[in-house]
Amino acid sequence: MSQSLDRGLTLLRAMADGRKTLDELAAVIDVHKSTVLRLLRTLEEHRFVQREGVRHYRLGTALFDLANRALDDLDVRRAAESALRDLNLETGHTVHLASYEDGEVVYIDKYDSTHPVRMYSRIGRRAPLHCTAVAKVLLAERPEAPEIAAGMEYPRLTANTITTPADYLAELALVRQRGYAVDNSEHEDFIHCVAAPVRGQRGQVIAAVSLSVPKVFLDYDGLIALVPRLLATAAAASTECGWTGDERMAGGQG
Repeated sequence: MSQSLDRGLTLLRAMADGRKTLDELAAVIDVHKSTVLRLLRTLEEHRFVQREGVRHYRLGTALFDLANRALDDLDVRRAAESALRDLNLETGHTVHLASYEDGEVVYIDKYDSTHPVRMYSRIGRRAPLHCTAVAKVLLAERPEAPEIAAGMEYPRLTANTITTPADYLAELALVRQRGYAVDNSEHEDFIHCVAAPVRGQRGQVIAAVSLSVPKVFLDYDGLIALVPRLLATAAAASTECGWTGDERMAGGQG
């Protein structure tokens, strides 16, 4: 990768955390401010960066346009849209669609709940691997799951967070056995979640759909009572993605 391209991409990543001054951006890539200014002017011409006031720079509208086009190009997102929207309208709870990409779980679609308590998540945000239901679904059938689990970090976020590779792999085995995953307030102590796999044409898990509910609105038993509706949604989305429902094909994936 050329040095200028590498520096430009690093600047964009830095601004993803919020607006930055010229001095702050120069410190990020450890070059003189004049070099940063040249890069910013080029990025600004293409609308990847926008100047805010006299001193600050932030991400520009071209990036959001590219992100939306990339998301629209994801067949699973487009194929699952109707089923996910129906689930959201029927339950009133937050619905997520997530995929596994290059070692990370990323939210690729979201339908907000009708409750006043909203999820912190957003499209494009990464989901922690060790404590979210979508991550468990996406990793459960991957043959490299033991290696992934061994290399993961397990920060304790709540009293229920899984903190060891052995416990995590046991959880993945349970996901394979029952066909869905649970986040029992492992990520945030006031929210719990269930997730199910969306399968592709060969039966492989290509995405995970989830329902997330604040505990104040629904207790654990109430959450589990929603699993049949969630599984029906995942099955409908899988059908749209080309899965015929042949369990023999799915079973060969892990």
